[in-house]
Order: sequence, then C-alpha cells, then structure tokens
Amino acid sequence: MPLHHSIAALPLLLSVFGFVASFAPFHPALNLLHQRSVTDNNNNDNHAIAMAPRRRNIANGVIALHSSTLEQQTTASTATSSITKPNSSPNAWEVHKFGGASLANAPLYQTVGDLLLRESTGRLSSGPIPTMAVVSARGGMTDLLVDVVSSALDDISQAKSRLQSALEGQLNILKELLAPFSPSSEEIAREIEGNMRKDAADILSVVQSLRMIRSVPPSVMEVVTGFGEIWSAQTLYAYLKAKGVNVAWLDARDVLIVKSDGANAGLGEKGSSSSTGGVMPLWDETSRRLETWWDDVGRREGVHWDDDVADRTTAPIVIVTGFVATSNEGVPTTLKRSGSDYSATIFAKLTRSSRVTMWKNTDGVYTADPRRVPEAFSIASLKYDEAMELAYFGAQVLHPSAMVPCIDSNIPVYVRNIFNPEFAGTVIQGRCASLTDVNKDGKVVNWRSKKGVIPIKGITSVDRVSLLTLEGASVIGGAEVAERFMGSMADAGIDVLMVTQASSESSITVVIPENQGKRALDALRNTFELELSRSNVNAISLTDIPMAIVAIVGEGMAMNSGVSASFMSALAKANVNIRVIAQGSSERQVAVVVEAKDVSRALRSAHMAFTLSSTMVSVAVLGGTGKLGTALIRQLNKQKENLAKNLKIGVCVNAIASSKKMRLGENGACLATSNPDELLSGDAPDFDVDVLTAALEADVNPHRVIIDCTNCDEVANYYEKWMSLGVNVISPGRVAGSGPLERYNAIRDAQRANSVEWQYESSVGSALPILTTLRDLMQTGDDVQLLRGCLSGTMAYIFSTMNEDIPFSEAARQAMGQDFTENDIRDDLTGSDVASKIVILARELGMNISVDDVEVESLIPEEMRNKQYSGNKEEINTAILEDLKVMDAPMLKRWKEAVDNNLLLRYKFVIDVINGKCRCNLEAVPDTDTLYRLRNNENLVAFETSRYTTSPLIVKGAAAGPELAAAGMFADLLRLGRAFSTFQT
Repeated sequence: MPLHHSIAALPLLLSVFGFVASFAPFHPALNLLHQRSVTDNNNNDNHAIAMAPRRRNIANGVIALHSSTLEQQTTASTATSSITKPNSSPNAWEVHKFGGASLANAPLYQTVGDLLLRESTGRLSSGPIPTMAVVSARGGMTDLLVDVVSSALDDISQAKSRLQSALEGQLNILKELLAPFSPSSEEIAREIEGNMRKDAADILSVVQSLRMIRSVPPSVMEVVTGFGEIWSAQTLYAYLKAKGVNVAWLDARDVLIVKSDGANAGLGEKGSSSSTGGVMPLWDETSRRLETWWDDVGRREGVHWDDDVADRTTAPIVIVTGFVATSNEGVPTTLKRSGSDYSATIFAKLTRSSRVTMWKNTDGVYTADPRRVPEAFSIASLKYDEAMELAYFGAQVLHPSAMVPCIDSNIPVYVRNIFNPEFAGTVIQGRCASLTDVNKDGKVVNWRSKKGVIPIKGITSVDRVSLLTLEGASVIGGAEVAERFMGSMADAGIDVLMVTQASSESSITVVIPENQGKRALDALRNTFELELSRSNVNAISLTDIPMAIVAIVGEGMAMNSGVSASFMSALAKANVNIRVIAQGSSERQVAVVVEAKDVSRALRSAHMAFTLSSTMVSVAVLGGTGKLGTALIRQLNKQKENLAKNLKIGVCVNAIASSKKMRLGENGACLATSNPDELLSGDAPDFDVDVLTAALEADVNPHRVIIDCTNCDEVANYYEKWMSLGVNVISPGRVAGSGPLERYNAIRDAQRANSVEWQYESSVGSALPILTTLRDLMQTGDDVQLLRGCLSGTMAYIFSTMNEDIPFSEAARQAMGQDFTENDIRDDLTGSDVASKIVILARELGMNISVDDVEVESLIPEEMRNKQYSGNKEEINTAILEDLKVMDAPMLKRWKEAVDNNLLLRYKFVIDVINGKCRCNLEAVPDTDTLYRLRNNENLVAFETSRYTTSPLIVKGAAAGPELAAAGMFADLLRLGRAFSTFQT
C-alpha cells in the first residue's frame, strides 16, 4: 500500500480510537473530525450526564432501562421555541422516517420527496406543517459498505471496486432525479457529487489502512457504513432543492451526541431490532447543538426565517441522516442496525413533534409476519408497551428503543405504507394499564366469553436462539445457583431472552441468541467448574438444533383465563413440541421455545386459535380430474364464500393431481381450480407421490388435508407416512379401509399417534351418515349385533328398474349412463364393491376380517369377470354391456320367480357380529323386509343393537353418483374444518 495512503488514513483510523487530536493535521480533509472531537471533549466536561447501568428485567423477559437512567435522560430540556415553533408556525413539527426499501431507486426517492411535499402542505386546515424527514441509506447500501470494509483485509482492489460500485449507484440515482430540472440543477448536482466523491476518498483511505492492523475495529465499520445515510440524505435534499422547495439537510453527526453502555459494540446483527447496543442520547448537548444548527444552517438554507418575514405559507422541510451520531468522545458512531427508527423519535422529541410516521413497505404493524402467516392483517392501534413487546420478540416493523423518546413525550407513532399512503396504517400511543390497576377489579373472566374481543394483538417470533441448561444443582441451593448463573451471563455479556427455573432440582434454562451459545456455555462451565468436578451439578448443556421463540402479545391477556390454554392447545394440535414456556410478569406476553422448523406452523396455528384469521385448511386433491374429484372441486368453489362468511373456514386447494400429472401451489399458495383439466395440462409436472409428500411436509399450515379420490393401492401405501407428518386424510375410495389388514392397522396406529383424522364416511354410503351412526352407537355403549341392508346404489337401481320390458343389461346401461356405477361396472356386478364396504364396516365393529372372508355372490360369470377388454373407456363399456346380455335371461327368470311370490330382488348384505359372519348376495325379499321399498339408487343400512331390539335403526337415502359421493367428501372436510375451528375458539 502506498505510504501516502497509510499516513492519510491515520487520522480517521485513530479518531475512532480517540486519538484524533494528535494526527488530524496530516489530512486536511479530516479537520472537521478533528475539530468535532476537540469541541466535544471540551463540551463533555460541562455537559456530562451520569448514566445508571442498564440491566435486563429477566423475569419479564423484556429489556428494561433502569428508572434512574430514563429519568436522567428524558427530563433534559429540549430545543428552544425557535425550533419547536419554526417561523412562528401554528402547527408543530411532524417527523417522517423512510427506510432503505423506500429509497431503493430514483423513482422511489421521487415518491418520497413528493409525499413529503403533500404531507407538509395538504393535510391540516391550519396551514403548512413543519416537516422533518429522517432517512436510511438506499436499499442495500449498508451491506455494500460492510463488504467494502470486510474485503479490504484480503483484497484492496476488490474493496476499491465495491466502493466505486456503491458510489456510482448513488450518483446514478442523483443524476436521474435531477435530469428533469437541468440546467438549473447543475450547481446543486456538482456540489452533492463533490461531497460524495470526497467521502469515498476518505473511506478508501481508511480501508487501505486496515491492512496495517490486520483487523476491522467495530468503530471503523460504524464510521464507514454511516456514509450510506449521509449520501441518501443529500440525494433527497438535492431533489427537493431542484424543485424549488425551501429545504435543508442535517448531518446528525453534527448534532446528535450519544453515550453507549457497550463500547465498540459495532453495528449489531443484521435484521436485529431488539437492541440499540445501549446507545442513549445526551439530550442537553444535543438540544444545544440542534439550536445552533437551526440558527446557522437553517437560516442560511431558508428554512428558518426571522419573525418579521410576512410570507409563512411554506413549511420548512429538513432532511436528517438516520442511523448516525457522534459519541460523547467525539467519535462518529451509529445507533446500530435498524437504528433509523430511533433517530426519528429522538428528533421528534427534540422538536416536540405532534407525531412520527414510520414509512414502511407494509400497511402498518401486522398481527404476524405475513411472509409466514398469509392471513395476517394490519393492526389499527397498539399501546407503546405492546409495540415494544412485539419488537423485542422479533417483529421487524419497529425498533423497540424507538419507543422510549415517544413514551416520555407521549408522541403518537404512525406506521404507514409508502406504496399505499391512503391507508391509515397503525397508530402506537398510550401506555397499558399497570398490573396493579388491572387487578383492582379482581374478577377473572374467560376470554371466550367476551364476544368479539380478542385478548392478543399479535404473534411474533425470534429466530436463531439456543437453550442453555444447568441441571441438578440442588446441593448448592436455588438462590445461590440463580445468582451465580445469571452473574456469569452478565459478566460474559450474554443477552438472556427468557428464563425458566425448576426449584425442586435447582435447574435453570435460559434462552440466548444462537451466536452467543458457545461463549455462554464456556462461561457457565467456568463458573461451576468445581461443582461439576464434584458432581454437585449434574450437567450443563447447550442445544445443538436450531430453536426459535414464538410469543403472543396483548394487553387483554391480564385477568382473562384461557389465553395460555388456547395458545398451547393450538400448538399441540399443530404437532409443535414446546421446549420452554415463560410468561411476562406484566401478563402482556406468553412466550414458548420450539424447534426452528416448526415456527411457521406454530405462528399460523396460534393466529387462527385466537380468531385473528379464519381457519384456513390446506387441501390436496388426488384424482382431481376424475368424476369424484371434479364434482368435489366444483362444490368447493361454489361454497367457498359461504364457508368463509358463515363458518369462518377457508379452503385452500394448493395441490391437485390426476393419474399422470400434478400441480403444486408455489410455497403452499392456493391454486385457481375453476378448470382442473386446464391446470394439469401443458407444462404440469408428472405425478410423483414423493414430491407431493415433500410439499405436504413443507406446508406450514397446521391444518392440512389430503383428499384421495384415486382408489389406488400405491397412493394408499402413503397414508401412514402422511399421517406421521400431521396430515389428515379423507378417502372416498375403499382400498385403504378394506385392503391388507396389516396396512390398515398401521394407518390406524399412525392416526392415533399423531392426533390426526382419517375420514372415510363417503367410502361406504356416499353422503349417508352410516359410519357416523355406527360410531355414535358404539361410543355411547350400545352393543351392535347385526347390520343388514343394501350398500350398492348400482344394484338398487338395476333391480328397481328391470322388468319384462327392461332387461338386466339395459338396466345396467341406464345405471352406467347416470354415473351410478364404479369406473368398471364389473366391480358392482361381481359384488366386490359391496364386499369392500362390508369389510370397512366390520373393521369398525372390531372384526379383523379381509375381503376374502366375505361370502360374495357374483352376478356375472367368472369368464366375463376376468376378461381383458381393449380400447378407450367408451369402447370398453360398450363391450361389457354387450357381453352382459348373456345374463338377461337368467336374471329375468329370477325376477319372475320373485314377483310371482310377491317378492322383490335386492342385493343384500349382512354382518353378523355375534357369529363373525359376513355375506352379500342377491335375495328375494318380502314386503316385511326393509329392503322391499328400496328405490332407484338408494342405500339402506339397518342397525340391530341391544337398544334397538323391537325395530332396527335405519339409515336410508340416495347414495350413488359422483355428486353425492363428493357431498360426502365435502361433509368429511367440513367436519375437519369445524373441529379445527372449535378446537381453536
């Protein structure tokens, strides 16, 4: 590295370590830093504020600032009236904060600038509104600058290239914004571009010098990354200036003086919104500096007028750099990752603003992360305490520390959508009632009794946490164990997020950030080293699988019973295992720790449990283009609105398959099912049960159902696996219910082990409640002794229709034409269809039988039964019906014999429970038999039980055809949906 670069960089490098004064003369471009440091050090002698140590309120599970700190920091005076009432305006300041997503490109900068103009001029009838905009770096800029610093240690040319890319990206936005105002904007463009290029030169000097020390001090990273906000503020300023607006930009490093509990804490983890690293403003010094800036730069830029100026029709607009500040030692620093929210509320308090608006890319604060819970929606209002709890437990929309200045000054915070400014968003204002006030009533009420009142406001999560556990320290004593445990965590600088303790064993588990796990484990082992060697402590362990916190938050939880029960029950139903449970002492939150892979499912199940959204059921339909599948989908589409409106149940078909093709909704998204055939045409992938199974497992919806309309053995073989994944199954087909007994028992075991449902009501009697009735009788203690009747709508139709004029084969053709038959009518005529239904009913009765154990009369000869037909479906059916004519004469003969004796032919089944016998055959029945009046496509089952002795219980009705079968499947699905919904509420 050239010597002049090393020397040039020394002042900035040393400034971040506090040695600016000695080296500043080497680099004139850094005199400002030198002057700032000297001034700050002089001023801090007179303006120092005693700072109480910050501690964590472990019992409550949230970060709490010592009351003395809050009092000392927030009671300091703010700026004078010349700032709080600029230009003698009747309106107070309003502060707007814009994040990187709102400033990703030139059109978005323009959107932000135009929105500021509208907000400052058009909302209040009392005149213009003094407006301050706090801006983040453009989208992605902070990461780019982090890469510049990180890469400098290994490859300075790469660091230079990345810095140039970051700079040119910002300059391109500047040029695009100012192009419509050329040539009048050329002067401001040259000025801002010059500033940025000088900044880039300083950054390059710094990162080149890092190779001398072979490391990246956290303070250097903070200095460099802060330039993203500085460039962003100047870009927005230039756009408004070019439009002729009275605007100024404020470098917060010149004004905002802060003190940090954590020296050299660095930027903080990306995406973190739980802490600002103990950074707190020094209010008196900051107020003084802001007043100085206002009287100097503000007046020079035309946003601060003298009292004798008559025209006050224009509101002042000030653009402020978010994120950056200066330490009380005079070193440039930051408010840590996501700290621009904090910047906004700090300046809101300094200017005594009437409101702060946080402009995001969402419609306010949501009930849950919409990326994980698609049903989440915007919350209309929150209390400060609720917002801080949500933020602490992972909600990314707001920074928790940002609440503190607003709480003190009771400034409402609005969260609105930059892309949907007409939407009201979320307002955060006011404090929750204290637990003492809530308990004065002393009356506990179950939350479900308060119709329409939901006790929680939102559900959130914290990813990447670990559990650190000390087990079996009873010899030492509980109080001492807790003191030493937590002391070791504090000494090692570990963030303790949750704590649980078992007093009987003096065992403690804490929840900590995953990246602090190894350090925490070593610290705890060192603390209890002697006790471990003497076996006074059984074990100290750290989880080795990814974990996460899931928390429900809301003021309404206090003095309302059943909230925790609803939460835990919802997780249990979603098959989510809970590792740790804790409730805040404020009774505003309950948090659990679960495995990271279960987080999305836990969030969705809890969201539904508190009726924050309709019960959403994910449905996969196999055989979706067949007669049954098509009829089912048609009924689902027709009733979708009714289900959502009246039953609060949403049905999302996110997978559909035929025998050859399938279509899966991306990331579990619902499919448009108006035309299943079209959906499965074109580029639809081949049907693969393993791929489907993987999609079912990845679906985070706790309520998953697969409807198998295939009646296929290969598919039935997957039932056990699906149920082990927590998927419910509906099967109108009979291969699973009447197939191999070993598989049937395995499916039943999986069903019980995983608390899922296997619904197959429609496999026996279509929409008739035959299985439901049988289960009700048995579960209420009735002794079912015999079942008899007719289980074939095809047979019922044939023998109700045939006569001397309509032969057997013609009646069969008519049944086929009305879709009453199986796909192969021979399944009906051989009795195999009825035999399968008999086995399903018999197994419900506890009889371990198979189809081979049923005595079956076939109505067609063996040769026809085993014959192989070729051609398309229509050709095969024509051939079968032609061959069936051979049975017309013998069937007519049996029909005449029956009629001559005042009997009617019926295909009858009998399940004799007492004797363990099952059969189905064609029988001539008298008019005293319940089957005598069987008509058309009806099924009938007579239940003879110990209660129904004089007259059997009869279930009878139409039961053939795809529409009725689909209605039965729909009823099965509704039973599941109601069970999910009832379980939740």
